[in-house]
Amino acid sequence: MRFHRLDLNLLVALDVLLEEQNITRAAERLHMTQSATSGVLARLRNYFEDDLLVQVGRKMMPTALAHELEQPVREVLMTIQSSITAKPVLDPSTSKRHFRIAASDYVVSVLLSDAIQRINALAPQVTFEMVSLTEQTFQLLNRGQVEFLVIPDHYLPEDQPSQVLFDEDHVCVVWQDNTLVGEEISLEQYMDMGHVAVSFGRTRQLAIEEWFMSQYNCQRRLEVITHDFNTLPQLVVGTQRIATMHRRLARLYTERWPLRMLPTPVPTPTIQEHLVWHRSMDRDPMLRWVREQIIQVAQSLLPELERPLAKIA
Repeated sequence: MRFHRLDLNLLVALDVLLEEQNITRAAERLHMTQSATSGVLARLRNYFEDDLLVQVGRKMMPTALAHELEQPVREVLMTIQSSITAKPVLDPSTSKRHFRIAASDYVVSVLLSDAIQRINALAPQVTFEMVSLTEQTFQLLNRGQVEFLVIPDHYLPEDQPSQVLFDEDHVCVVWQDNTLVGEEISLEQYMDMGHVAVSFGRTRQLAIEEWFMSQYNCQRRLEVITHDFNTLPQLVVGTQRIATMHRRLARLYTERWPLRMLPTPVPTPTIQEHLVWHRSMDRDPMLRWVREQIIQVAQSLLPELERPLAKIA
């Protein structure tokens, strides 16, 4: 089928070529030979009257026009997927859809594990894949490679729909037998102690450090850096170290491990976790149903910010 002299089947190949920028990898994804993929690229070049991808050393680099085409082509394909190829499902119990959600391990622990349990009871054939948050997360959403993101408010994209899930703040966590602090901790004590912290990505992002630097012009003494939130409490047990954690996750671990929760020495910023999806998927009935289940579970969470810290003897 042709539209304004363009074979619409070529749009799928163009999308893959612009993402991979490599003939061999594009051919593998398209289930074509390298020579056939090169022929497709030649047809695309002829239609657009542009090289689209130019060999620079061992790499293929997109031209200015290719950069301009990348997002519109992806939008067209996602609209086709959500509006035409996606079959309406009126009964979720019969759906066999697979959903990919990009979220931190903290969000999986305090929200998504319960949400997926709820969905499984209502739609037992629906499956899920949890995807780690990285620097490429928004690209995954824009390319339809994940259906949802769960991210804090300060990372929200302006061009995609979202829904507030819940508010969260931070508390301090220490080993139950920590002798350096009692039921409270001063800022001076906090800064003198060894800390366990989480960093993410190639930039080793440490949000609490950025906040302390901006507010107090000081940094915590980091003695252990880990790669996810759920290992923080494990690295505190049996030591004199301290960790600053999300309140809900900290409460989960203090109920299971020999840990104490303390108020932070100074108020820290409250964050809002948001559910984000691609605007082209708004009309997908099954995606909307899954979204509603996640939101309902989030709304059922106890208002942790209003609960006092439990004192552990």
